[in-house]
Amino acid sequence: MPIQFTLNGKPQAVNVNPEMPLLWVLRDELAMTGTKFGCGMALCGACTVHIDGEPTRSCITPISMVAGKRVTTIEGLSPDHSHPVQRAWTEFDVPQCGYCQSGQIMSAAALLAKTPKPTDAQIDDAMSGNICRCGTYQRIRAAIHRAAELHAAPVASAKQGAQLHEETPAQFSTGEQFATNADAVRAGGAE
Repeated sequence: MPIQFTLNGKPQAVNVNPEMPLLWVLRDELAMTGTKFGCGMALCGACTVHIDGEPTRSCITPISMVAGKRVTTIEGLSPDHSHPVQRAWTEFDVPQCGYCQSGQIMSAAALLAKTPKPTDAQIDDAMSGNICRCGTYQRIRAAIHRAAELHAAPVASAKQGAQLHEETPAQFSTGEQFATNADAVRAGGAE
């Protein structure tokens, strides 16, 4: 019997083993590769998605647990990549290798949905389950503060930020070359 849920705002049904982790359903069954496999034990945060608005580690979440729920992945955060967190990530050139970025962005978006003006301590607490092997934690924190500002400001600054960073190259650990860090943010980092 198919498991039905809402994925990025659209009805979805999959006919898989109910114990299959959501991560593998997303990546292998639905070809949505923005959500990354990092550790398989919910320790690194690379696989973070939102389930009914809550940041959740998809590597240990059986697909049966999402039946009837809303799942949002990095691909569904905003249709045009204008979410304040994505805009701030681009503005602050947060990605280095990019692998953890989709999980970082999803955790940051969940934080800002609940705490629109977080303190450094609140950011550190909310992001503590997300590991960045490249150590971009200072840029992550600064980008979250900026995203809070952008969320409160009009969307007009998004175009300015995107234009500002169109020519910044980004090299990722897989050797994949993205034209800009904005491309990396949209793609969810490295494959």
